[in-house]
Amino acid sequence: MSEEKTNVEEYKFEPIKGYPMLNWKGKRPFRSTQYYPAQLKESYGQRNDDGWVNKIFWGDNLQVMSHLLKEYRGKVDLVYIDPPFDSKADYKMKVATKGKPVSNDQHIFEEKQYSDIWSNDAYLQFMYERILLIKELLADNGTIYVECDYRVNSHLRLILDEIFGPENFINEIIWKRRGGVLAQSRRFGATAESIYVYSKGSDYTFNVQLVKEGAEEYVKERFKFTDENGRRYRTSPMVSPSYSENLIYDYKGYKAPANGWSCNLEKMKKWDEEGKLVFPAKKTGRIQRKQYLDEWDGRPVQALWDDVPPVNPQAKERLGYPTQKPKRLLERIIKTSSNEGDLVFDCFMGSGTTMDVANDLNRRFIGVDINLGAINVTKKRLLSSGNKITGLEFYNVNNYEIFRNPVEARDILISALEINPLTNSVYDGEKDGRMVKVMPVNRITTRADLNELINGLDYKTFKKRNDEKPGKPVEKILLVCMGHESDLKAGLELAVKEAGYNIDVEIVDILRDKADLQFKRDSEAKVLIKNGTLKIEKFFPMNLLQKMSLQKSKVTDWRELVESVLIDWNFDGAILSPQTIDITEGKDLVSGEYKVPDDSGTIRVKITDLLSESLEIEVKNG
Repeated sequence: MSEEKTNVEEYKFEPIKGYPMLNWKGKRPFRSTQYYPAQLKESYGQRNDDGWVNKIFWGDNLQVMSHLLKEYRGKVDLVYIDPPFDSKADYKMKVATKGKPVSNDQHIFEEKQYSDIWSNDAYLQFMYERILLIKELLADNGTIYVECDYRVNSHLRLILDEIFGPENFINEIIWKRRGGVLAQSRRFGATAESIYVYSKGSDYTFNVQLVKEGAEEYVKERFKFTDENGRRYRTSPMVSPSYSENLIYDYKGYKAPANGWSCNLEKMKKWDEEGKLVFPAKKTGRIQRKQYLDEWDGRPVQALWDDVPPVNPQAKERLGYPTQKPKRLLERIIKTSSNEGDLVFDCFMGSGTTMDVANDLNRRFIGVDINLGAINVTKKRLLSSGNKITGLEFYNVNNYEIFRNPVEARDILISALEINPLTNSVYDGEKDGRMVKVMPVNRITTRADLNELINGLDYKTFKKRNDEKPGKPVEKILLVCMGHESDLKAGLELAVKEAGYNIDVEIVDILRDKADLQFKRDSEAKVLIKNGTLKIEKFFPMNLLQKMSLQKSKVTDWRELVESVLIDWNFDGAILSPQTIDITEGKDLVSGEYKVPDDSGTIRVKITDLLSESLEIEVKNG
């Protein structure tokens, strides 16, 4: 419950000082955080030989990182994040039924995944706190890559300078993510994004990457010779002694000059035998070798990345998740700033590209996202047949399991509590004469979460009301929370009282009152065992069916609505460890029938629908 505090531990941070700072309304220092518990929900495969198992966390990344500090402080080698850009948009993912081509919109709809709409300076505080925690997790030789665009890149650059120090700035990478001609009215088309690279210290990992693609002009300019076999080559000087009359050029070998200058004769002879020595016609004092284009490794990658296209609509790796990044982009980042066995971290995981590529490149990884859709897209991606992953664990932080995502949660709470919604206001709605604010969902609300509300209050109106009725409450406020600190109400009232006004605050705690609220209908299924086979005969994902009924869609086979079926044949009562993993790709359908192993015990079945909502049931064998 909200009044309880278990396993609480404070982490202290050194104050930031001595650097240029970006200020915003309501900026507050973030000098400590608390330990938040995590619950292991699912486990796949085995640990590595060194005991490591990759991890995915579902929850608010601020609280997840606070949880990770206890074990991983100073142990993360590389961080890549693609955070919100304050784009003023809601991002949606298309959901289509399985099993048949979609010829029209009858079997397809859009599901909101997350919102990138921010009020006042909440975005800057949001990013400031998270980048501070990332720094604490980074190893001394660690590196962070932060992707952003024109909306916030100047703000994030200053925040990164403040936290990491300008002396630890490595690069601003310009990623040209689209080409062609964009429609223009009164400004140039935005075709690129920035990726800021900072290190925690001076001894950071940097592996030079070489590329041939996109180097046509470079090749044309430099590889301008052709030998008798038609092979293109360039010449490059290998040694440059000072000119001396004593230099002796001999086609069969090379004699060192009398002035004491020397070189590796055996190496020179080897090059000669390979036909790669070119002796100049005149005595220039320079020896050159041929470098053939077909043996050329490429040119070093520069800070302009114009050779990494976005995910093509027809690409095999495309998952339909909004803002999905191409694997090639993360391959370059991970290869450059980490080595095999290093720990890679992404706390804005999205579709899981970072985790997928880290796994391909033999790096350890930890991924985090607040959106259940992202968690399930990543899970499906990592557990598909094409991936070779030894072990994987899924965690919740603070029992984050009531809603799929914060966008959905706000709408559901407003509907369930019969709140009259408001727009363009610091409040989310009004109910029975009280102004309603829905606090961050699926985590305990702290006094720090009140700052956005406090800074957004209409103090001019408060003054007018106070002048009319001195000493009376100038506002009645209802806070809707998913658990809260015991002094939350007093904290809000005190903060406004310091400004000279009284308010009346009430709190609705969803964790305490959820038994009396109908958030959503649970899914239903009929699962039985016959003749040694577990069979799913029926499955009714109620919320998905409701959405589809609004679109007048008809489904004849329950499997058209299912993304995956996971079966733990020996469930221990706490952690799901599936031995049977039936995950669909494209339009494929799950099997729905599974042979029961002879040594099975308590059987736990998890069915996940197209909305990423799951039903878990136990089945008796015998």
